[in-house]
Amino acid sequence: MNSGFTQEKVDKLADLLLIGLTEEENKMVFEEFEIIDANINKINEIKGIKDAKPMTHALDDFVCTLREDEAEESIPLDDLLANSDDTEDGCVSVPKVVG
Repeated sequence: MNSGFTQEKVDKLADLLLIGLTEEENKMVFEEFEIIDANINKINEIKGIKDAKPMTHALDDFVCTLREDEAEESIPLDDLLANSDDTEDGCVSVPKVVG
């Protein structure tokens, strides 16, 4: 079976995703890709699968009924902010987590 995945390709993808893998993790991910590829190949062997139309929902009779968009009274901002430990200018103040 040739899925196009190699252990080098797994390493390259991991580097692009900034998740760096150990040799053991690379082997595990590569083996999982082989299993996924084998399952996809089994699905592709189903007679007439290429003629099947894609589904938008699992139920054939699914009907999406939208409700009217009506403005309703909401909770006053001061009441909401009262639940926060630290607020500033009408906003919740949180610690900086990036850069």
